[in-house]
Amino acid sequence: MILLFLKRLAQAIPSLIGVVVVTFILTRALPGDPAAYFAGAAATKEAVEEIRKKLGLDQSMPKQFLDYIVNLAQGDWGTSLTTGQSVAHEVMTRLPASLELTLAGLLLATVVAIPLGVAAATRRDTWVDHLARIIATTGVSLPVFFTGLLFVYLFYFILGWAPAPMGRLDVYLSAPKAITGFYLIDSLLTGEGAVFMASLKQLLLPALTIALFVLAPITRMTRAAMLGALSSDFVRTARAMGLSDTTVVYRYALRNAMLPILTTLGMVFSFLLGANVLVEKVFAWPGIGSYAIESLVASDYAPVQGFVLTMAVLYVFLNLVLDILYSLLDPRVRIQS
Repeated sequence: MILLFLKRLAQAIPSLIGVVVVTFILTRALPGDPAAYFAGAAATKEAVEEIRKKLGLDQSMPKQFLDYIVNLAQGDWGTSLTTGQSVAHEVMTRLPASLELTLAGLLLATVVAIPLGVAAATRRDTWVDHLARIIATTGVSLPVFFTGLLFVYLFYFILGWAPAPMGRLDVYLSAPKAITGFYLIDSLLTGEGAVFMASLKQLLLPALTIALFVLAPITRMTRAAMLGALSSDFVRTARAMGLSDTTVVYRYALRNAMLPILTTLGMVFSFLLGANVLVEKVFAWPGIGSYAIESLVASDYAPVQGFVLTMAVLYVFLNLVLDILYSLLDPRVRIQS
């Protein structure tokens, strides 16, 4: 297991280096001049040049890249020009918010999608199967910003069941002591029940918006993987031995179908973490996605580079976790590795 982990980690190092190089080049190739943006429309040419010199943009591209690598090796990700804060500090502050939202949405989708996919596979071409297709198709067909706005209008404006979409916590409450960065977990650890309930209410609608969107790929993959497992020889043998349907479906078929389902969950999670910016905007969620978009619009290089590097590290870590889960579910994966 340890050798597998080290092997996958060594394979990921060239990918991370490639991400750093490509991100640096692409950010410099973006249209717009950061110096002109921050100098303002009324700034003189001399003022713009002075700002460009302070930012180091007057240096050659290789010199800028070398300085970036040296700073990165020292743990310095640069400073955001829009906020004036360290990029590393901003990322570490905003990343838990995005992780909490993404994990909550993925958990809600998984709790519904896997049983729904199993039911659709075991009752193929029945009303259950058709209902699963309708639910999955509806969720993926609606844009997330439309679903989010619809939920806000219905549950907040019309029914008054949900709190105002104003971030992670009500403005009249203070955030719990930062332990993990997840408000739900931190409020439980510090025994703040009111903060827990308030943060849960704030989290519910954006998490539900995400869950409805990713319901389709998880349901479809579960159904397809279960159909393949149920038609295999070992399932027919288990049925011939007189085992109950529950044992055959959940102990044998579902366990063998979990590998493609886990792969889909990993892909969906990595996609959502950087792509849920529309949900963050609708619900004023202070996540890393909205931070990256705002920096990109302002041609603020350092936060964009920090965002991409963070996503790459998380993607590598996610793949390592998936490899370990693969080997636990199917020992053949461990042997082949």
